[in-house]
Amino acid sequence: MLTHFKLRNLLFASMLIAGMSACSEDDEPVVTPPTTELRTKIDYAKVTPTTPYKSLFVDAKGDTTVDLTTGNARYKMFQALNYYMGSAVRDTAQVSAATMANMYTNTGSPFKDISTATINIKGADLNGSGVQLKDVTASSKTTAEKEAAQAYLATSFASLETASKSVKAAAAKGAAGKLGTYLVDAKGIEHAQIIQKGLIGALQLDYIGNVLLDKGLEADNSALVSGKKYTALEHNWDEAYGMLTLNPVYLAGATDATRTSNETFIGSYIWEYNKASYAKIHPAFVKGRAAIVNNDKAEAKTQATFIRTEMEKAIASAALGYLGKWKSGTTDAARAHAIGEGLGFIYSLRYCKINGADAAFSDAILLGLMGSPNGFWDLTNDKINAASDAITAKFKL
Repeated sequence: MLTHFKLRNLLFASMLIAGMSACSEDDEPVVTPPTTELRTKIDYAKVTPTTPYKSLFVDAKGDTTVDLTTGNARYKMFQALNYYMGSAVRDTAQVSAATMANMYTNTGSPFKDISTATINIKGADLNGSGVQLKDVTASSKTTAEKEAAQAYLATSFASLETASKSVKAAAAKGAAGKLGTYLVDAKGIEHAQIIQKGLIGALQLDYIGNVLLDKGLEADNSALVSGKKYTALEHNWDEAYGMLTLNPVYLAGATDATRTSNETFIGSYIWEYNKASYAKIHPAFVKGRAAIVNNDKAEAKTQATFIRTEMEKAIASAALGYLGKWKSGTTDAARAHAIGEGLGFIYSLRYCKINGADAAFSDAILLGLMGSPNGFWDLTNDKINAASDAITAKFKL
């Protein structure tokens, strides 16, 4: 039997233990790991139509987090390839499919210095860049479609080489040569335009829109890429901008009547064929990049979708525009040049993913236009109208 003294001590000890347990549970400080934002958030009000692309994006040390090197290198490779293709007419010279293929794959140091009013290229920089055009051509597509696109370009390189052998001859139905100031093959096709406009779709529209600004938005944004000042997501967005333009402000100073900046490729055609939205593209790029800094995924996707949609509208409108120029052309040369550009843009419609266009849609239109033995020389208003109607309906233009 417990004595009164022992019982009192036991009760005291129990109360003491209970008290200690209560202090342990209630008074022990809870340690919460600190939340560290990678970047200081950016006020969207700072984004204006004239905000230079790099200006808002710096780290805590004041260093830029933007690197446009890769996108700009590919842009300049496209410039260099296009410049070389033009030498057939510019220099009345034969061009080489092998040289074009080497420029496309950045093989064998194919790039040389080019300095004109609109092009400034250091060949050694491109040769040593470690990037190429081929590996990002049609890169959103299946392996089979990607290989088909690359084969299409290889065939076009060969066709341009063959046509260039007749650059000093006059073109006619069934005979390659010069038609006015344009080089065409025996079917009246200007392959330099097929290649350029085809790459606007397969390279720029597809890689920018369907890769970097679509799947690319899933990239990591929580940590810096090893040895770099940017995250993987930040870099995807920057590469997209660098593939569009070399300028700190895309279409700086442009009005509906005048394009003052030296934009080319898709950057030029957005201005020419999407008057309603061209001025909104630059601030969309800057705001989307700010949204990435802010970890605002919804806003980044909104801006990406806007950019992609307006690029697709420009491609489709350009296709329609050049079909219209075939109808309004007053010479064979003007009509051949118009249809050459039009065919290239129609090919590129297969990369208009947001509008649901695909290779079958694109190829059906091309076949309707050029499926006859003499190609350009067999075109009629009915063929042009059928192509225009299909594009207008698909893109709701």
